[in-house]
Amino acid sequence: MLKQRVLTALLLAPPILVGLFGLQGLPYALFTACIVLLASWEWTNLAGVITTRARLIGVVVVAVAMMALWWSHSVQQAWPLWVGAIGWLVNLYWVARYPETQSQWASIPGRLMMGVWVLLPCWVGFLQLRDSGAEWLLFVLLLVWCADTGAYFAGRRFGRRKLAPSVSPGKSWEGVFGGMIVTALLALVFISWQRLDVGQGVLLITGTLAVTLVSVLGDLLESMLKRTRGIKDSSALLPGHGGILDRLDSLTAAVPLFALLYPWI
Repeated sequence: MLKQRVLTALLLAPPILVGLFGLQGLPYALFTACIVLLASWEWTNLAGVITTRARLIGVVVVAVAMMALWWSHSVQQAWPLWVGAIGWLVNLYWVARYPETQSQWASIPGRLMMGVWVLLPCWVGFLQLRDSGAEWLLFVLLLVWCADTGAYFAGRRFGRRKLAPSVSPGKSWEGVFGGMIVTALLALVFISWQRLDVGQGVLLITGTLAVTLVSVLGDLLESMLKRTRGIKDSSALLPGHGGILDRLDSLTAAVPLFALLYPWI
């Protein structure tokens, strides 16, 4: 399994890095749209849609929504990010109260609607961060990676208090705090690199800690959906890694929130 994971990562890393940091404008939008549409295909499975035809219809609906956002120039506006922010507040309530609130979202239409405010604002966030500068897109990607890595090692060493045992029994509050420490250090590195003043630095650290917490929520949301669906991975598209959503879950929450906070930083 480890060999398969490493091989998949080595094969996918170059084209993904070229797509994220080598493309701009419409080519970049199309590249990231393809990734989000693959995630949409997996989301229909998490929502409980079984037939191939119905799942394809779901992907087409997301594609049409993306085209509408692009041609109306809404991808340059803040309102899709605010839709995502409000949606993640609802997701937080559902994750925190799981399984008591399961009846509120467990229907297929409910889970499909959830995917709208998870996936579309994420795509818009990717576009706006790339327009803001590749370094800030890099920052968010590193933030999520550092949060996951810090949480893993801190959780293994110090984990005692369970974060959300009914959703993901392996996660602990100590792991979350460990991830926040590592991402705060990352923010300090970027403050020095970007030569931010004191006010901007404080805002970046504060925003980084908030985005770190939200990235954990992204992971928990997918765990909740997979638990409800009774599956381990969102798909088998990435051998050894599961599906696209298994790699994007934290980013679906982190990217739109950081894009929303960026103008203040």
